[in-house]
Amino acid sequence: MPQPTNDTAVSRPDLSQLVSEFRETAMTAAIGGRVMPYFPVSEQSAEFPVIPKEVMLKIPDTRRAMRGGYPSGDWEFEMGFYATKENGWEERIDERERKLYARLFDAEAVATQRAEKIIQLSKESRVANKIFSASNFTPHAVTNEWDDADNATPIEDVKAAKKAVRSACGMLPNTLIISYSTFLDLKSCAEIIDRLLYTFNMIDMENLTSKQLAAIFDVEQVLVGGAVYDNADKGQDSSIADLWDNEYAMLTICSQSQDITDPCIGRTFVWTEESPGSGEPVVESYYETTKRSDVVRVRHDSDERLIKSYDENGSVKSDIAAAVSYLLSNITTK
Repeated sequence: MPQPTNDTAVSRPDLSQLVSEFRETAMTAAIGGRVMPYFPVSEQSAEFPVIPKEVMLKIPDTRRAMRGGYPSGDWEFEMGFYATKENGWEERIDERERKLYARLFDAEAVATQRAEKIIQLSKESRVANKIFSASNFTPHAVTNEWDDADNATPIEDVKAAKKAVRSACGMLPNTLIISYSTFLDLKSCAEIIDRLLYTFNMIDMENLTSKQLAAIFDVEQVLVGGAVYDNADKGQDSSIADLWDNEYAMLTICSQSQDITDPCIGRTFVWTEESPGSGEPVVESYYETTKRSDVVRVRHDSDERLIKSYDENGSVKSDIAAAVSYLLSNITTK
């Protein structure tokens, strides 16, 4: 294991492995990386190609005249833009504290997990605020809130949303994004229970999984945003709140491809010069002599970007994210 020196940060793959193990347990509620998958890039900011919405469904004349050439496309890519920003957090491990509590816990492991969680929650918040947003997407209010167990019709609501997405872009959405609170409401919804009992005989509703819910809604995946945070001011009693607003649900297309032109709601562009590898946060450490402390740092250089193209004046030309998405609102009674 590399030893941190005074004020010189060194990479800590051993702590990165610890972070990965931690993420598989306590951080499974974070879904931002699946909503906007990582896309490694070699430049901090650049353009990327976007297929214009209007060419996706055109049916050109494909006939060839004898001795003539074959028809071919003459459309051009439009361009989107990303610019990554660095987010990071440091945790200090005082030498005296480390020795005092060595028999109780691994101070370095705890510090790394805390820094990692802060970075992950920061990313999750950025994604959630872009997806569950009436500024970025047109909200469509459902007639009966999904927490109205007897009268809610979420299956019919999603079916109508699916038709709307298909009409807008010609593709079927593959992902339903809901908050954890909405997930609990759906487990009590009469329409869902009736369909599940018919589809999965003898199912235990308390152990309902997101995969079973996806089968009911006929989508590839249901992503449940379970991340929470403390929204109280410093010095005030804690007030735990959901990162994913239970007022909304999003039906959309999330890409599972590394083809940048694949139409989808968004991607997380990660600058590989600052965040090497697959795009996961970097873990480093260094030693502060004046404070007799090891410092663990977790950092990430990314841009969570909705897929759109822009003209020379910076105005949106093709809003692909909106075309492949349908924001359902009025999901719960507030």
